Amino acid sequence: MITVSDVSVRFGQKPLFKDVNLKFTNGNCYGITGANGAGKSTFLKVLSGDLEHDTGTISISTGERMAVLKQDHFAFDDYSVKETVMMGFPKLYELSKGIDEIYAKEDFTDEDGIKASEMQADFGELGGYESENQIEQMLSGLGLEEEYHDKMMNELDESQKVRVLLAQALFGNPDILLLDEPTNGLDLESISWLEDFLMDFPNTVIVVSHDRHFLNAVCTYICDIDYGKITQFAGNYDFWYQMTQVLQRQAKEQQKKAEDKMKDLKEFILRFSSNAAKSKQATSRKKVYDKLAQSVEDLPVSTRKFPYVNFKSDRDIGNNVLEIRNLNYKDADGVQLLKDFNLTINRTDKIAFVGVEHNSISALFDIINDVKKADSGEYIWGQTTSHTYLPRDNAEFFNNDLNITEWLKQYSKEQDDAYVRGFLGRMLFTGDESLKKVKVLSGGEKVRCMLSKLMLSGANILTLDDPTNHLDLEAIQSLNEGLISFPGVVLFSSHDHEFISSIANRIIEITPKGIIDRMMPFDDYLADEQIKQMRKEMYEGTNKKIKF
Repeated sequence: MITVSDVSVRFGQKPLFKDVNLKFTNGNCYGITGANGAGKSTFLKVLSGDLEHDTGTISISTGERMAVLKQDHFAFDDYSVKETVMMGFPKLYELSKGIDEIYAKEDFTDEDGIKASEMQADFGELGGYESENQIEQMLSGLGLEEEYHDKMMNELDESQKVRVLLAQALFGNPDILLLDEPTNGLDLESISWLEDFLMDFPNTVIVVSHDRHFLNAVCTYICDIDYGKITQFAGNYDFWYQMTQVLQRQAKEQQKKAEDKMKDLKEFILRFSSNAAKSKQATSRKKVYDKLAQSVEDLPVSTRKFPYVNFKSDRDIGNNVLEIRNLNYKDADGVQLLKDFNLTINRTDKIAFVGVEHNSISALFDIINDVKKADSGEYIWGQTTSHTYLPRDNAEFFNNDLNITEWLKQYSKEQDDAYVRGFLGRMLFTGDESLKKVKVLSGGEKVRCMLSKLMLSGANILTLDDPTNHLDLEAIQSLNEGLISFPGVVLFSSHDHEFISSIANRIIEITPKGIIDRMMPFDDYLADEQIKQMRKEMYEGTNKKIKF
């Protein structure tokens, strides 16, 4: 258990949050929510001891072990994958290394044998002899193929390292588990495995995530950072969201009543302040007015800001949208990503491309948007179509010295600065922020810029490759609603379950042995027994770990 008592953290003169009093108990999973910059990751660092708090105390029950998801992807480059995972349980790892060192001694003595025997007993009590199998199962569940289990960490790419570091945090049944954005870089299969793992996890979990479905699946409490404080709500993300909507509505109603009352008081004061018979009443009401004015002025300001995402097409789309015929493509390493790929897109389609073949999906999107050239085959856009694209990697768009306003003007028919800045304001770039150089923007800011570009295009077909990457919950929710209301065609990929299930009316899964194409909601797709069997056959004989 962790007990937080009167904890405050400030950066400079500004308190991030203050007078926080919370308890985190065994058997519960606590989701930490809040706007970008509200202090979610900072709060986890304070709990882990990586960052000092200004006031208050944080106490952890005696003897409890805390595990933290590491963010430094290069810290373990000199170690093997399995060794890195075992390091998540320091006591077990130290015993393992100690035993190896004793048996490696050239002058091995009887005393060494006794010591090794004692250490092996401790190693067994901690589950050391089952640890290798557990590590392999965990890595496979998180989507790291067996061929990588015995490699060195420096041989892995970023997405693979993320999986190893997550396995490291989960390994050895820690008493307290702190996870900062654990679903980043994971595909839907791996996220599903992690959800199951955490739902069965018997100890304390505290997690920051922008994945709403994940928070709904695993959380029993939500701790929301807003108004400079942290408030705890029982229930999952959806329950918290509904509760906050009620509270916000009540607060607005109270503010409206106070403002209406102030208006009546002000009229009375102005009317009778110079009237001798009524001056006493006017003075009394002036005091009430001042008190109400102060209460309205003291209303806390939320740190939450929702961008305005609204896609409008310049023309309606006709019946002929896109025809893809016999498309073939190999990447630079000769890996076949698309083979005899055929697809017909219809005018009412909102298609989620799912599965573990992420490179194939990205290659398809790049080809139909003229970023890459297919080895063979063709694709034909309908005459009434206009399309725009948000690629997974947007770095090339920002490799220049323009500020945000100048950057967006490149894609705007209307060249007036006031128009472009007003448009940027909808995407939360206000005031001097619109003059920031695009090359210094964060990942989330770059995605918001790209969404602005898409909105200005007037296209009736949107292609988005993992658009929720780098976005906070508020931006994801706004984008989600914008795509639901968009009247045109949407082709997209995402690792966000809620995002897919709320937008898509058609699911296409690219597998090693062809595609599965179904006109149905995502949850129905996952639950369909015939599709489960088909997926099993499509992945049989491959090294892809799929949950059926």
